[in-house]
Amino acid sequence: MRLIGLDPGLRLTGWGVIDVEGNRLRHVAHGAVKVPGEGSLAERLCALFEAVAAVIAEQRPTEAAVEETFVNVNPGSTLKLGQARGVVMLAPARAGLPVFEYSANLVKKSVVGAGHADKRQVAMMVGRLLPGVVATADAADALAVAICHAHHRATAKRIEAAL
Repeated sequence: MRLIGLDPGLRLTGWGVIDVEGNRLRHVAHGAVKVPGEGSLAERLCALFEAVAAVIAEQRPTEAAVEETFVNVNPGSTLKLGQARGVVMLAPARAGLPVFEYSANLVKKSVVGAGHADKRQVAMMVGRLLPGVVATADAADALAVAICHAHHRATAKRIEAAL
C-alpha cells in the first residue's frame, strides 16, 4: 500500500510518500510544494492544487492523510491556512483517493511519543523510522503524517465506516 502524507500550507505544503507492507515502512519520496507569494489568493490556491495534483499523479498513492489545521491567534492566517488545507484535501479526493485527517498532536505522538514535540524532534524520528531520510521540516512533517496514518489506518477506516 502506498500512502501520501500532506502538511498543508499556503506558501509551503510538505508531502511525503511511503510504502507499507504489514508493519514495515519504506520511504518512497518527499518534497515541498512552493507557491509564489505574489498573485491573488485564488491564483495561489489554484497553483497549490495543480502542484499537489501533479505529485499525486506522479507518485500514485492509494490513500492520503492530511494534517488538521492548527488554530492560531491570528484569525486571518487561520482562515487562509484552512483554505489551503481544503485545496490540499481536494487534490487527492479528485484523484479518487480516500482522504484521512489527523491532528498535529496525534501525528507527533505517533511518531515521537509526545504530542507537543517540536519540528526538530519530528524530523529526527522520521529519520529513524525511515533510515537515511533527511528532509526539510515541511517534508518531514508530511512523512510523519503518512507514518501516523500507517499506524492508525485500520482504526480510521472503522470510524469512517461507522459514520
